[in-house]
Amino acid sequence: MIPRKKLIAGNWKMNKTSADGVALVRDIVAAVGKQSEVEVVVCPPFTALESAARALEGSNVKLGAQNMHFESSGAFTGEVSAPMLRAIFTTHVILGHSERRSYFGETDALVNQKVIAALKNQLRPIFCVGESLAERESGSTLKVVQTQVERGLEGVSKELGQGIVVAYEPVWAIGTGKVASTDQAQEVHAFIRGLLVKLFGEPVAQKVRILYGGSMKPANAPELLAQKDIDGGLIGGASLEARSFVELVNAAAAIK
Repeated sequence: MIPRKKLIAGNWKMNKTSADGVALVRDIVAAVGKQSEVEVVVCPPFTALESAARALEGSNVKLGAQNMHFESSGAFTGEVSAPMLRAIFTTHVILGHSERRSYFGETDALVNQKVIAALKNQLRPIFCVGESLAERESGSTLKVVQTQVERGLEGVSKELGQGIVVAYEPVWAIGTGKVASTDQAQEVHAFIRGLLVKLFGEPVAQKVRILYGGSMKPANAPELLAQKDIDGGLIGGASLEARSFVELVNAAAAIK
């Protein structure tokens, strides 16, 4: 079995102006822009995407968006489409993030439409799933994750399924400083891998990267990234400063 290349993606959320973003991208590119052991993606806000794309030119660091609409164009004020993202050399897009689900009411059905639209437009979705603290404490973590995975990937073919990245983000560990234990994280990642086997078959499921997205930092990254089914991280706070983000890329590169 070919080992999966680790992936470290930085979700800047609603942070960084265009100028700030260019400065951060330049620092990241200077440190890890030429390495190819780890796939690196930065996901600025929409206003900083185009300037970040120019700053990434000639490097191995890829560009991701934080959201998109499922239609390619139309009367959807304030929205951005997959063709618009492709036109500025975006390769990845975060979909179904817990903040989109909780603050903006995104449902599994809506996320599913976005995932399919992204794949049809040759964008690689970073498809997010995860449970709340109440769901974790009630013992329904796996049930919640299963529902999100199955509904979010409904209608995705085996061929398109190879283009997906899944991010497991325990909602209770995002931005709180709390982290799922290594065993808790690996358990859910292995469970997700099993769901992907049922949906797409073993060969495809073994190619899909599953990222951990709950307060991964340089201090806890090596232990998390050493787990069999943890293929990288979807990084929030630690992606806003070049040094900590680069440390995470280096931690991933050190895993053999």
